[in-house]
Amino acid sequence: MARTEVSLDLLRTFHAVHRAGTLTGAARELGLAQPTVTTRLQALEGVIGQPLFLRQARGVTPTAAGHDLARRLDGPLDALASVAFDLGRSPALAGRTLHLGGPAELISALVLPALAGTIAAGVAVRTRLGLAEELLAELAGGHLDLVVSTVRPARQSGLHFEPLSDEEFLLVAAPALLAGLDRQCLAEHPAKALKALPLLAYAEDLPIVRRWWRHVLGVPPTGRAVLVVPDLRGLRAAAVAGAGATVLPHYLCADDLASGRLVQVLQTADSPINTLYLATRTTTRNDSHTGHARTALLAAAKLW
Repeated sequence: MARTEVSLDLLRTFHAVHRAGTLTGAARELGLAQPTVTTRLQALEGVIGQPLFLRQARGVTPTAAGHDLARRLDGPLDALASVAFDLGRSPALAGRTLHLGGPAELISALVLPALAGTIAAGVAVRTRLGLAEELLAELAGGHLDLVVSTVRPARQSGLHFEPLSDEEFLLVAAPALLAGLDRQCLAEHPAKALKALPLLAYAEDLPIVRRWWRHVLGVPPTGRAVLVVPDLRGLRAAAVAGAGATVLPHYLCADDLASGRLVQVLQTADSPINTLYLATRTTTRNDSHTGHARTALLAAAKLW
């Protein structure tokens, strides 16, 4: 049986339809007329011998064969697109702008200092601070080049994730706040002893505090927070002032622990850990300025 050669144009067209979810969206992305997209898709289905999409009123839904082909094409086609993109770009760093996203505290405390060399090489940096989900959506949409993310989605087409570092969370407070705690009760029945502590939290439902309580003590925290502020730096400042106890990443309170301004409320060998990721678009992750920033952050993270 003669072997049938499949044009890369057919595969690129299929891939664009799979990502866009509509023939119209794929045509717009590829700069083609919609009938051309339809013809190419039909030609590929003819070669494969089975449908790749179910046509619906508001777009297309991949069949099992369509999903399988998309998984096989994600890496190779993105890599080819990256090569094509780089061939048309100057490798020089000077004059380039890196659009960076991440949580305010992490960007301020660790990421920006790590990019000093990238900035010195002539790359301008523009930052967008916010929650991981919204920043990853902006990355996928081409508005950001690199995101330091506290979450890794199970699968997001077109994005590449690599582990950056682990952040350890500690329950901390000012030493004076702990003077009234029953030390024996804290050692023998920590969940009971800690009920007396006023809590400082990132949000009303105590997300970070709750995670520490469940991970270390096996129960949720009780009561309301006496202070809620959606900025870990604000929680740190309030804790140093003695307003209450809170849970912070180690990098943010390390100097305070070393100086004695804060202490760990409960020593544990099994603190909660959260993995941080570097997220980039697959097609541009090796672009000169993005690649320089990635390399700098991965090197710096070894010391965090």
